[in-house]
Amino acid sequence: MYEQEDIKPYHDGGKAQQVEQMFNHIAPTYDKLNHRLSWDIDKGWRRKAIKQLEPFHPQALLDIATGTGDFAILSAKMLKPTKLIGADISEGMMDIGRQKVKKEGLNQIISFAKEDCMNLSYADDTFDAVTAAFGIRNFANLDKGLQEMYRVMKSGGHLSIVELTSPVSFPMKQLFHIYAHTVLPVYGRLISKDTSAYSYLTKTIEAFPQGEQMVGILKKAGFREASFKRLTFGICTMYFATK
Repeated sequence: MYEQEDIKPYHDGGKAQQVEQMFNHIAPTYDKLNHRLSWDIDKGWRRKAIKQLEPFHPQALLDIATGTGDFAILSAKMLKPTKLIGADISEGMMDIGRQKVKKEGLNQIISFAKEDCMNLSYADDTFDAVTAAFGIRNFANLDKGLQEMYRVMKSGGHLSIVELTSPVSFPMKQLFHIYAHTVLPVYGRLISKDTSAYSYLTKTIEAFPQGEQMVGILKKAGFREASFKRLTFGICTMYFATK
């Protein structure tokens, strides 16, 4: 078990149930908070992660922990696939995503599905690429979730992940610690009206494996090639892997 798997937003129920409850609760304010708390830098992180896939022209994509669909929508615009499924445990988040997809006129390409990421309903070798933005640190079982992403991917397919991480170098490491323990949870609590959600998110960022350790975990899941790149002084890390 990895440290973040034992961190839960609330006190009652299993982690998956609590994560679903949390995201359903904060869904109406999630996008606004996400962009404000990152000063809109998160949009650039997503774009860089999608660019990793451009040389391979994937046509069937699965976006894991799709949330409100920002990554799925940007992927559809940049990669022009024939099919893209956004999978998530939270219907509240996906309902907002469905509204955004309709507004963008992308209903023919993007669909949403409630899925348990530890036990995906899709057959082996279904997708050309699998993506995940800011979601895998919420997995109740990281190894199992990555194995499922590997299973549903075609041989030669690619995985692109972008995830929030803790900076490792001075002074950003110290500055981020202060920000993550003051501004992020307090502002998050004020806007979302959830007293636990953004404290939970801070704890999972700090506990989540990153860098070389995460590359090792990806290879353990079966990926034959894996690499990482730190973005914005290590506040975010981008991973790329090949089946």
